Order: sequence, then C-alpha cells, then structure tokens
Amino acid sequence: MTDTAYALFLDFDGTLVEIAPRPDGVVVPPALPPGLARLRGRLGGALALVTGRPIATIDGFLAPERFDVAGLHGVEQRLAGRVAGGDPAAHPALRAGVDTLQQAVADLDGVLIEDKGCSVAVHWRLANAADAARAQSAAASVAGILGEAYRLQQGKAVAEILPASATKGHAIRAFLREAPYAGRRAIFIGDDLTDEKAFVPVNEDGGITVRVGPGDTVARHRLADPAAVRALLLGWAEGGAIDPAALPAA
Repeated sequence: MTDTAYALFLDFDGTLVEIAPRPDGVVVPPALPPGLARLRGRLGGALALVTGRPIATIDGFLAPERFDVAGLHGVEQRLAGRVAGGDPAAHPALRAGVDTLQQAVADLDGVLIEDKGCSVAVHWRLANAADAARAQSAAASVAGILGEAYRLQQGKAVAEILPASATKGHAIRAFLREAPYAGRRAIFIGDDLTDEKAFVPVNEDGGITVRVGPGDTVARHRLADPAAVRALLLGWAEGGAIDPAALPAA
C-alpha cells in the first residue's frame, strides 16, 4: 500500500511522550514536532492527535507546529484549521461539578485537579493510598450526581468526568469521514484504558491498532514505550517504509 493509503491517529501522554508526575511536567523531545510535521506531509495531511488533553494544550507542547486534533476525547475537534466543540459554557452542570470536586479534595496531599473546561480530571499519582482512594471516591460521587449525560473514565492514576458522548473511537470515525482521512486505513497508537476502548472500533473497521507498553490489550500490535513510538514515527518521517505489518505483534 502507498503512504497515502493510511490515516495515522496518535495518543499523546504515554504514547508520544513519557507520562509525567504532573500533567504540566511533560517533556517533548525537540525532534518530535518537526518530525510529526514531516510525517504528516508523507501522509498527505492525514495525521491527527487523539487525546484527553485540550487542543490548546497540545498546541503549546508541539509549538510551533499545529496538527489536526481530537481533544478532550473528541469533545473538541480541529480539522484543517476548523474547530468545533469545546465551549465550557455548554456544560453548566459540569462546571458546578468541578467546584464540588475541588472542595472535596482540597485537603488531600498529592491530588491534582485538572480543569479542562468541558471535562475535569482527578490525578492521584503523587498521593498516598488513602488519599488516592478518597480522590477516586470523590470523582465517582460527582459523576453520579451529574447523571447519564456524563461518564467517569478511568486511566493511569487518573479519573476523568466528561460528556458521555465523547470517546476516542467516535472521534476517529468522525475524522475518517472527512478529507484527507476518508477512504484510508486507520492506524491508531495508544497506551491507556481510553485507547483500549478505541482499539475496538478501529479493529472492527479493519484498521491497525498498536498498544504502547505492557498489559492486556485488544490491539493487534505492541511497542515497548514512547521512545519506541518516536523512533518508529521519525523513521517513517525520514522515508522509511510505512509498513504496519512489520510491527511487532501484541
């Protein structure tokens, strides 16, 4: 298959970059943004980030490059410079829930609230076991109060409350209906529980799924860590054969 037969979708944290103790502590290797831009050119533009981060945060990490992004698990999307979704004012119940959540964890050491506007994440990577359990309980309580319009999504030492309709799988399928992604075979690379859920529809649609790191997975392929992902992508960017069949099996 030619390069332009593929559409590449990439998670960010734990996939392109190593997970940091704090969300703002991520280190982006200098070669990554220009390398992704070169790879996007090889793919005729069909490269997008699919992430729980807001679009603006991804732009900050990958500056000066700007990519197509499905941010907040698809709540907001930027395709060919057009942005849709992502207005916090459209989620008044969630905004009230953020205040409740902040009050509930205010006395917990090592628990961080990441307010993303249209979603909110509770991180306990730095917390002791007791405080981590209280943080998880607080997130579940607020999610329960918000009801069916929102859902609680678990990740690595994090729980996030977000609109129930937002999933990475839906976001990928939405991009695949639009140029330059339409008619291509999807490649999705991710590392987390949210990515596992997106691997299912990508597999169903005949795409290629790649799990980063250890653990049970429904992905068909596996890479060891973000460094291995970057080596693969930068190799493709420099003209290496884009041959997903050569990826290690999961």
